[in-house]
Amino acid sequence: MNCRRCREAPAVIDIPHHQLSLCAPCFLKHCRDQVQRTIDAHKMLEPGERCLVAVSGGKDSLAVWDILLDLGYPADGVYLGLGIGEYSDASAERARGFAAKRGVRLIEVDLATELGFTIPEARGAGRSSCSACGLSKRHLLNRVALENGYRVLVTGHNLDDEVAVLFGNVMRWDLPYLARQYPTLPEREGFARRVKPLVRLSERETAAYCVIRGIDYIIDECPMAVGNKHLMYKELINALEEKQPGAKYHFFLGFLDRVHPRLEDVGEEDRAGLRPCVRCGSPTIAEVCAFCRLADRSRNKKARRRKRQRVAEEEAPGVPAGPGPSHPEPAGGSRAPHR
Repeated sequence: MNCRRCREAPAVIDIPHHQLSLCAPCFLKHCRDQVQRTIDAHKMLEPGERCLVAVSGGKDSLAVWDILLDLGYPADGVYLGLGIGEYSDASAERARGFAAKRGVRLIEVDLATELGFTIPEARGAGRSSCSACGLSKRHLLNRVALENGYRVLVTGHNLDDEVAVLFGNVMRWDLPYLARQYPTLPEREGFARRVKPLVRLSERETAAYCVIRGIDYIIDECPMAVGNKHLMYKELINALEEKQPGAKYHFFLGFLDRVHPRLEDVGEEDRAGLRPCVRCGSPTIAEVCAFCRLADRSRNKKARRRKRQRVAEEEAPGVPAGPGPSHPEPAGGSRAPHR
């Protein structure tokens, strides 16, 4: 089958919700066009505006970084070292490799060094692993952007991500969360502008983009995401998409066009109660923000664990050396049989 756009080269991918089959060059143009359309429609970036891309080493963040650079936006990256063992090591390697290949700046922040805890150590400190990770990333990415003079923070959320979040919020009818779910969250006191240029591209499209472009990305899911409810939502929605191509696309875009404008008052009420955290200065509804409370609990939990280990080591009785080959058995003794 030939490409539906150029009618010349063989198609390498089909996009059912657009009723398109595209060759590699036309598909890459399709992805760039969709991103530029999203940027323009939601007033994400001015032409040539400097921005900071949150990079995980996965397909979505590297794809959006690559597309923004090709569209002419001065885009640097920021990588957070979350301390998730080999997974974090491999993720950092992909982020550094891309930055070196494209000759762009990558800012790195290591949680253990900067804050004294990692995401695995935050597990059980009043939040699930994914909740602690999400809170930490939102706080730190915003802080890094502001401290380094970036007014715009770009994330790699794709259509599948947004649909799964929307599905969960609708299941609970969580109006404040629904009010905040939008491709652009405007810049305001204490917050950089947060934008999601990939919301018109599916997970499958961003993966194909990286393969065609030769971008090396980490394929494995985060090992701490096992059991995450949004992965379950994605499975359910993918099953629906197979039966009804375009279901994801129309569900999300319909929400943006028809429902979100009715939630503006809810969003304003939510923002009205914000004040600076007394510890870090970030906007919050409480005296101490959720991130500072999480950091305190995580460090205290880590300190208690180390104390227990130290006490256990100090109290452990000495283990006398047993009879070895050079020690004869006591009289009348017998060796225990092998089992």
